[in-house]
Amino acid sequence: AAQPSELVMAAIVGAAGLAPTMEAVRRGTTVALANKECLVSAGDIFTQAVTEHGATLLPVDSEHSAIYQVFDFDQADRVTRVILTASGGPFRTHEIASMRNVTPAEAIAHPNWDMGAKISVDSATMMNKGLELIEVFHLFPVDKSAIDILVHPQSVIHSLVEYVDGSVLAQLGTPDMRTPIAYAMAWPQRMQAPSPRLNLHEVGRLTFEDPDPERFPALRLAREALDAGGAAPTILNAANEVAVRRFLDGEIGFLDISAVVEKTLENVANSAINSLADVVSIDEMARRSAEKVT
Repeated sequence: AAQPSELVMAAIVGAAGLAPTMEAVRRGTTVALANKECLVSAGDIFTQAVTEHGATLLPVDSEHSAIYQVFDFDQADRVTRVILTASGGPFRTHEIASMRNVTPAEAIAHPNWDMGAKISVDSATMMNKGLELIEVFHLFPVDKSAIDILVHPQSVIHSLVEYVDGSVLAQLGTPDMRTPIAYAMAWPQRMQAPSPRLNLHEVGRLTFEDPDPERFPALRLAREALDAGGAAPTILNAANEVAVRRFLDGEIGFLDISAVVEKTLENVANSAINSLADVVSIDEMARRSAEKVT
């Protein structure tokens, strides 16, 4: 971020990516954002900085890239709903009781996407989708109540936007991150990418279902944090990072991840976020609290 550039790809995982990405924004550059936490932990501050410094923000997450490609910003008031799709992860059909014994190796084995350990676990708990829900609110001019989540196990439709006339626009493609990365790197043009081409005949059928709130409490926690505002999303994100790390280290069970997050949200008081220093302070406080949850 310290060097002049036309494009900065912000892909540092976790809250550690916040400061360098913010610096890139302050330089007014185009930022291809692959870091969820910038918008989750510091959404209002981050988007305000984008506006103040004339930066351009291009989402790299496949879902947000999909929305960006079909969202008509000139007629944002004509958008009635944004639908985030989710694969459902590896435990979509598992009984809750059996999920108590899930191992880290099982949790990081995503059925469709090749991702790192932390993001794979987030997908397995569906916290990944909860964080993306918060991102959508900050990236696009839509009401919180107009953002839905739909499980789509094939991961072919990457998200959808519904308009007032009943039209629903979707972006489709193979589950390959090289596609949204190429879109961000070439924007506003398009470039050749090595992603496999989508063959709908081979896919055969596309299915959809509502997420199970009992199996995936992380979705409820994320929506509650978004509704609460203030520091709640920051606390949510910090607690989740700690809980996932504790799970991967064998300290807690899979179902304990969401329990740690919920307990941390209860233990750490919500407050206003007025600066990046506030974000850092609350993030550290939430991490300390999450470490102590048993």
